[in-house]
Amino acid sequence: QILNQAHLMQRQKWQFTIKASFLEIYNEELKDLLVHMDSTGTSTRSTVAKKNNKLAIKRDANGKSYVDGLTQMKIDTESADVGMEQLDAVVAAAARARSVASTKMNAQSSRSHSVFILHLRGFNEDSGTIVQGALNLCDLAGSERLDRSGAGSDSRRLRETKAINKSLSCLGDVFNSLANGSAHIPFRNSKLTYLLQDCLSGDGKALMFVNLSPTLESSHESLCSLRFAQRVNQVELGKASKNVEYSKNGR
Repeated sequence: QILNQAHLMQRQKWQFTIKASFLEIYNEELKDLLVHMDSTGTSTRSTVAKKNNKLAIKRDANGKSYVDGLTQMKIDTESADVGMEQLDAVVAAAARARSVASTKMNAQSSRSHSVFILHLRGFNEDSGTIVQGALNLCDLAGSERLDRSGAGSDSRRLRETKAINKSLSCLGDVFNSLANGSAHIPFRNSKLTYLLQDCLSGDGKALMFVNLSPTLESSHESLCSLRFAQRVNQVELGKASKNVEYSKNGR
């Protein structure tokens, strides 16, 4: 729908630039999941040097967060079909690169949180208006109980579990602070919450889906998830505002 709308608005003298990024937060480290894609969207293994670069969350002159060094794949806006093919290639490449492992509960268990970012920028030739924003789709790894997942017997899986649970706890603290109207929101307590700060404050809007297991054995985790969702439902982020600038040349 975004690609179709970008194409349709060309009739109103709008030019849109859309770029896609995909990263994961693994053991409190940011990892670029598109590091092996070239500018054409083709997967390659020739970017070893780039793979070793550490990503960092930084703030621009306007106070907006961005991930320094993160790959941004340009998406075609002239043809929605071509753009969708490019996005499919991005998602497929990220899925191959994401950290997964087998546990007693899941043969393909996510060992990280992943975040897909769609960067959008529009320029109107007639008015000189510039609008920009980002769509973040975050797939949170589920919290784990060591006695059920069996991660406690493997030092690597244990470290992953601790990192996942800690970051989810930090996210819960952020939602509690937002719901209570606290003056200080602990966004910096984890990479996950720091990365999502713009989504959960200022001019951002957020929507969360909670997955539950229907089995009796998972009732404890399901209840915890429902309580987490209840806390999130108490948060009011306020009215979103447009990010608008004006320029004659679109820069």
